[in-house]
Amino acid sequence: MASILRFRKLCYVEPVKCSSLGFESFETPKIEKKDDRGAVKAVESTVGEKQKKKSSKRQPREWRCMDYCCLTVGYVCTAWWLLLFLYHCLPAALPGFQVPEAPGARLRREGLTALHPVVLVPGIVTGGLELWEGRPCSEGLFRKRLWGGSFTEIFKRPLCWLEHLTLHNQTGLDPPGIRVRAVPGLVAADYFAPGYFVWAVLIENLARIGYEGKNLYMAAYDWRLSFQNTEIRDQALSRLKSKIELMFVTNGNKKVVVVPHSMGVIYFFHFLKWVESPPPMGGGGGTGWCAKHIKAIMNIGPAFLGVPKAVSNIFSAEAKDVAFVRSMDPGVLDSEILGLQTLEHVMRVCRTWDSIISLIPKGGETIWGNLDWSPEEGYNCDLAKKRYAQPSLLDSNDTNSDGKMEFQIKESVRYGRIISFGKATSQLPSSQLPNLGSKDFLRTSNPTKFNSLCSEVWTEYDEMSRDGIRKIAENKAYTARTFLDLLRFVAPKMMQRAEAQFSHGIADNLDDPKYAHYKYWSNPLETKLPDAPDMEIYCLYGVGLPTERSYVYKLSPTDRCKSIPFRIDSSAEGSDGGCLKGGVYFVDGDESVPVLSAGFMCAKGWKGRTRFNPSGIATYVREYRHKPPASLFEGRGVESGAHVDIMGNVALIEDVLRVAAGATGVEMGGDRIYSDIMRMSDRINLRL
Repeated sequence: MASILRFRKLCYVEPVKCSSLGFESFETPKIEKKDDRGAVKAVESTVGEKQKKKSSKRQPREWRCMDYCCLTVGYVCTAWWLLLFLYHCLPAALPGFQVPEAPGARLRREGLTALHPVVLVPGIVTGGLELWEGRPCSEGLFRKRLWGGSFTEIFKRPLCWLEHLTLHNQTGLDPPGIRVRAVPGLVAADYFAPGYFVWAVLIENLARIGYEGKNLYMAAYDWRLSFQNTEIRDQALSRLKSKIELMFVTNGNKKVVVVPHSMGVIYFFHFLKWVESPPPMGGGGGTGWCAKHIKAIMNIGPAFLGVPKAVSNIFSAEAKDVAFVRSMDPGVLDSEILGLQTLEHVMRVCRTWDSIISLIPKGGETIWGNLDWSPEEGYNCDLAKKRYAQPSLLDSNDTNSDGKMEFQIKESVRYGRIISFGKATSQLPSSQLPNLGSKDFLRTSNPTKFNSLCSEVWTEYDEMSRDGIRKIAENKAYTARTFLDLLRFVAPKMMQRAEAQFSHGIADNLDDPKYAHYKYWSNPLETKLPDAPDMEIYCLYGVGLPTERSYVYKLSPTDRCKSIPFRIDSSAEGSDGGCLKGGVYFVDGDESVPVLSAGFMCAKGWKGRTRFNPSGIATYVREYRHKPPASLFEGRGVESGAHVDIMGNVALIEDVLRVAAGATGVEMGGDRIYSDIMRMSDRINLRL
């Protein structure tokens, strides 16, 4: 703070000259001079006269950009130190300022101690990545974080940073001359950035009941790669298998509790099939490996059936937040102004990450709905918000909440149309929409001739003709089945590479030999659970937050090449209290994963003995109603249901600790449901 003010003073304040240091001051002293008559005259020195002339001409100085920046930084720093001072000075017993007791400390007093080894599996983007080999522009970054931490390299050398995070466009592995690897250990994902925790709070509470390095492990992996490629390049699955076996042996043959989060949930689901499959494709553990080594899988924020926001990310490198920023200040992101091409750079990099394809919605129209139907049909955002704000209405029936308040039709919303071009298209009856055929997805071989004359950022849109772009957007709506054809049309190279690694359908016959291929192993609708009847599976997720479900798009208002031709129509708004805001239709969820994706498999797909769960593994749905922090001292909230912030939720941490200490799902009370996941699941006609 002081150094900033000194810098500002040095650059923008006129120096004060001091006569005591041997310099002339601005007010030059008068010089006494005697004339011939002996009279004393006061004569201004030449320097003083010049200085007066200069000062008389000087105008009030205008504030510059640097002045405002320094002032802002000064205010922020002052406020921060003041709040920090108050936090440490105020008495802990002051009403409203009590820091909640850590659940680990409370449970330790109750007698809970570490019993089962715990393995943590991070999700997409939350794990740190470090550089092991790079281009000349990365000098000085050896084994320093490129992802996670302070992110300072984004500002120092942004293009170099992007180049090193990009994977090979054909193989999905390292480009020549670049090696970026996952940061190992608990520090890989304890904090995403300074002060922004991910796993840190849960790790600290596990430590309070006795966990340490010998019985707690973070299974870090390069989340950019397809799941099978993490094994091919890094042997990540083999190392995870060996670690679980070692922890099992060194902790008295106690089974392991696995706690995956977000995309880490389907990554570990892939592992369950890989570990029991024969080599070279699988890990060779044999039937019964999971039953022997795993007690429970506690899936936090599970994206079992995918997330719609993965579609918007691939299609236009957008989500609700990007669309909001663009509507507020288009110059920040649009390539027409400032020439930044921010989203084009993001799209070019993200389309080399095969892991994003794993998050595309699975199950097609059977799960996500068609042009006229969806499981969330009749969902009312305004009533849902009021309902979650009244705990008494929820707590009266934990396992099957009264959905009548929430499922009242206020405006017809067809959530099955994941992408609609125009607000009217998202609402029209399907009979008034044009039919989509194979001819709509035929590429022309001659893209526009001026593409090569534009800026340097290349995306697959630059290989498309403008007529082809307009054709697929003209009053069209796409469901969970047809948007796959759309993505194959706009991103053919990415989809060809990624669809060799993942599948998004529903298996008719799970005994078909084709499902022994690894591309099906991360899809719970195309893979059986292992034969482990004593194992437990938990679906733990937040509810009560608006979550992206479908989008209203429009063509970008420019025909410039080297730009993304589609964007979310942020001007599309629904009625007051409706679910359409800023071009995005919302449903219940944790801000990232809709309830349908997080809860369906535990609520119905695996409930009891089904063809997806032939051994009858017990499954439990545990929902956590979102409650914003009551004061600044709660940080991001001890009762948050948000996708990442839920990792600090006291109730969730307590559930994890109890299971790790030996409790079962029945002992914890079974299901705890606040949302309408049961009603939505009943509407899905899936053969079990």
